[in-house]
Amino acid sequence: MARSKDRRVLVLVNPKSGLSWSFNQMRRAMDTWWDVPGTDLCYQFCQNPEDGLAKTRRAVERGTDIVLVVGGDGTVSTVGRALIGTDVALGMIPAGSGNGFARHFGIPLTPAQAARSLAQATVRQIDVGLADETPFLVTCSMAWDAAIARSFARSRIRGILPYAFAGVQGFFEYQPQDISVELDSVEQITFPSPVVFTVANLSQYGGGAKIAPRARPDDGRLELVVALRQDMPRLMANIHRLFDGSINAVPEVTSRTFRSMRVRRAHASAIQIDGEPVEAGREVAVRVLPRALKVLVPQGA
Repeated sequence: MARSKDRRVLVLVNPKSGLSWSFNQMRRAMDTWWDVPGTDLCYQFCQNPEDGLAKTRRAVERGTDIVLVVGGDGTVSTVGRALIGTDVALGMIPAGSGNGFARHFGIPLTPAQAARSLAQATVRQIDVGLADETPFLVTCSMAWDAAIARSFARSRIRGILPYAFAGVQGFFEYQPQDISVELDSVEQITFPSPVVFTVANLSQYGGGAKIAPRARPDDGRLELVVALRQDMPRLMANIHRLFDGSINAVPEVTSRTFRSMRVRRAHASAIQIDGEPVEAGREVAVRVLPRALKVLVPQGA
């Protein structure tokens, strides 16, 4: 009787992600839980987004079954772009600053524990967002929340504290402007000078900040969350709600779900896609690809 094909697993490591994880500890956990009979396990390092994307595409061509990303949301997003519409499953061993993807699905934040958890994971098909045809898995932002990503990208230091400093810097750098939207070609709304304008596929920014607690990864819809500059004092007084999952209870926070959205702004400015700044024009088209990506999630998630 012919032997069935071994499962092929690529562990793709971003060595620049995070500060508090050890490759050797992660490697020992991977060897324990993944380097088992019936699994062909290999490791590669990605030096930058282009390198990670190219290696993922080659892995797909080789017939890889699972790509496990050791990194943050930016690396997961980059790798996920190459896996959209394929039978290859994406897993995250969180080693980034925010880890919004991992937090949403309840993946342990310690790489060694994540390796063990995902060894017994189930495969789930999730939606993918597109902003001007650039895919995002977690969030896309277009106001002060995008300026934060631009400031953080200039920092050589990773972590939550530098991200907080980037938020302050981004606030003073951000030039507010009105944003008009058309949702599903039906509803039209103009938001005067928003400071938060986030499209969420998953619930978290990262770091425990739940910007869209009701977002579902497989409902075929994205969620728009907006807060205006004029309401900043009220928003700051309720900042704890961003972390306890009750931000929707703040009257000054507006949310809508949609399948497609046309965004119009007076001036072109960079947007944030899964934590990375991306240049964009005055108009941005956003839409959802329903259940376009297979991901590994812990059992019961």
